[in-house]
Formats: sequence, C-alpha cells, structure tokens
Amino acid sequence: MSQRSKQVGGGPAEEDAESAGRGHSPRRAFVFGGGGVLGFAWIIGALTALDHELGVRPDAADLMIGTSAGAVTTGILSCGVTVDSIRRHQLGMPLPEDPPISWNYDRDSGGSRPPRPGWRPGSPRLVWGGIRNPTAVSPIVALSGLLPAGRGTLEPIQLMIEATAAAAGLTDEWPARRTWIVATDYVSGRRVVFGQPGAPRTSLSTAVGASCAIPAWYAPVQISGRRYIDGGTTSNASVDLIDPDEYDEVYVLAPMAALEPDNPRAPAARLERRVRRTITRGVMRDVNHLRRHGTRVTVLTPGAEDLTMMGANLMNPRRRLAVLHTAMRTAADELRRQQRRATLDEARYG
Repeated sequence: MSQRSKQVGGGPAEEDAESAGRGHSPRRAFVFGGGGVLGFAWIIGALTALDHELGVRPDAADLMIGTSAGAVTTGILSCGVTVDSIRRHQLGMPLPEDPPISWNYDRDSGGSRPPRPGWRPGSPRLVWGGIRNPTAVSPIVALSGLLPAGRGTLEPIQLMIEATAAAAGLTDEWPARRTWIVATDYVSGRRVVFGQPGAPRTSLSTAVGASCAIPAWYAPVQISGRRYIDGGTTSNASVDLIDPDEYDEVYVLAPMAALEPDNPRAPAARLERRVRRTITRGVMRDVNHLRRHGTRVTVLTPGAEDLTMMGANLMNPRRRLAVLHTAMRTAADELRRQQRRATLDEARYG
C-alpha cells in the first residue's frame, strides 16, 4: 500500500506533501462518466464549479478518462478547448476568440427518442460468450448483445470532434495530452481503452463515436474490422483504470451516479434511480480502492435537485440548459460542503 497520507472522506484538493517536497504539482487524473445529452451538460456545469470553487481545471499534464458523454467531454478538452469555452457554446454565447464547436445541441444527438431498431439480436456472439464464460463477460454486458442493433447515427458527434481536432491542428493524430476513451468490444465484451498502449489505433473522433454507441439506440462503430458500443456497457466511469501509485489526486464526475438520490413517484424515474444505485455502488467501490491506497479523490454526482431537473430521459435536449445552470450551483454547494468536512476532519484527526 502506498505510504502517502490518506484522505478522510474525499475533501478538496490540497497540494500533495510528497510532491511539494519535490517541488512540483500533484499528479492528477480526471474521470468523466456517461450520462447522455444531459450528462454532458451536467459535467460542464460541475467542471465550472470545480474551477470556481477550487481553482481546479484539467490541464496538459493531467490524465483524462472519458466514457460516452464523458468521452465527448474528454475529446473536446483534449483538443485544448477550455471549460469556459464549452460552457459559452452550450449557452449559445461563444466569444469571438473561442474555438468553434460545430454542434446543434437540440438536433445533432438525434432527439430524445431512438429510431426504431432492428428486430434481431445485435450481437449473438456476445450473448453466447456470456453463457460460455460468465466470469469473463458480465450478465449485463452479455444481455446488451440481445438488444437489437441501433439505427441512430453518431456522424454528427464524430464530425464535431473531427472539426474541433482539426482546428487544434490534430487532424489524424491522437492528442498529445493523456487521453483515454473507453468503449466496449461488441463481440468479446471486453473493455477497450483507446489511447492506452496496445489499444487499436484510430482517430479521436472515431473513438469518441464508439464510446457513445448506446446499444439499441446508435449503430455500433467499426474500428479495424471490429464493432464497438458504448463504454458504459462495461463500466459507467472506469475509475478502476487509475493506478493509485501513479496519481495523487483524482476528480470523478459521474452524472449517472447519485450519492444523494431523490425519491420520485413516476415509475420511469423510479426505474432510472434503481440503475443509478447500481452505478453508484460500482463507482464508489473503485473510488474507495483509490482512497485506501492514499489517493485523494473528489467525487461529484448529481444531487436531488439535479435529478429532478434531469428527469428520467437523459437524452432530452430540452432540459439541457436548466441542467447546466443547476449543476453549476449544486456542484459548487457540494464542493463547499466537502471543504468544510475536510477542515473538520483535519482538526479532529490531525
């Protein structure tokens, strides 16, 4: 186990004592989970609060891990676009000096309902793999192969990332920043992390598209002869990819988790909250592993007010701006609460 001092409760970032002794900044990682159109808006609001409250923002030295909506966030940030610029684009008020983001927020995701899918299972081999080897392929991943292949298109997302990368001078190159995009192999059920050594080579835009390919909603994305679907099928946030011996601080923004859930009455919302509880347990299991090894982890998830604003359909673009504004306020409140808890813990335990 690492000998770095442990964080109690996951409060705000402070300069790591060991790093300070060496005269450089803490080694940081940012993890952005999946969550659809509204999850992306929530992440941008939470990142804004993180910057305003703690002065923390992803920079060129940091690792970024993105899944689905988090992959879109990671993809844009890896091209050098700032959180402030992304937020202004979301609000429809970009400054002349902001990099262009070619995206229609109300139309390009395909709307709040998926196109009618096919009727055959999308990946029978994935289902069979789960039956033959359930320890290697989880039941949830295997069952995603039973769903019909989606017919929605991810071309607008890919074109947006491609244009953003081209404006940054990346064209066919992978970003110089440490950028990991998570997707799922639609045959083997394996998690594939594009940007890691040994992963299939592809463009940033194609990797982001693969990470966003929600089963039964969007068509799988082909890379090097294999089909890929949403990385959230295997893990909503993939916090477990982080080696605690390599990072001092980790910031986890998980729009499909909920540490303080609400109690809705609508059946669809109640079902959605059940899914959130499962996701939250997985995220926090990985977070607690990092904390036990001495890594300071700040976790932000939607609170009750955010969940009410989001509703049950995270692909509904009509709620996007309300979710963004709410997240900026509620995430800031949560960060201040975490700061107060950390101060009290420091006074209590030394």
